[in-house]
Amino acid sequence: MTKSLKKEYIDYRINSARDTLNAAKSLARDGYWNSVINRLYYVCFYAISALLYKNDLYARSHSGLKHQFTLHFIKNGLIDKKLARVYIELFDFRQEGDYADFKDFDKDKTMPLFETVEELLEKIENLIKV
Repeated sequence: MTKSLKKEYIDYRINSARDTLNAAKSLARDGYWNSVINRLYYVCFYAISALLYKNDLYARSHSGLKHQFTLHFIKNGLIDKKLARVYIELFDFRQEGDYADFKDFDKDKTMPLFETVEELLEKIENLIKV
């Protein structure tokens, strides 16, 4: 892949993360909490995908992405564990919200996640710029 195409892909993923964050905010205004959890997870997923791609790291699954992210960015301290925890939590929350019966998230559980997701997105954007 050419350098230009690589940058285009990374930009596309970051823009997808930003658009998905806006979608999560819209869903929150209407109280669709399980859908908000799903969208917040994908904000992280798209951003982390861009970060991995920038560093020539690849994953074939959501679990693989989580593994690569943990191995290359959390364990070595490039991303603080407390900040990265939101992605790990959302990974599990999304599974529950999308596939488990009688699992309903609420405003109190969901709204505090926005701030940390935004911080993680900004940190990833800064790492991509380097």
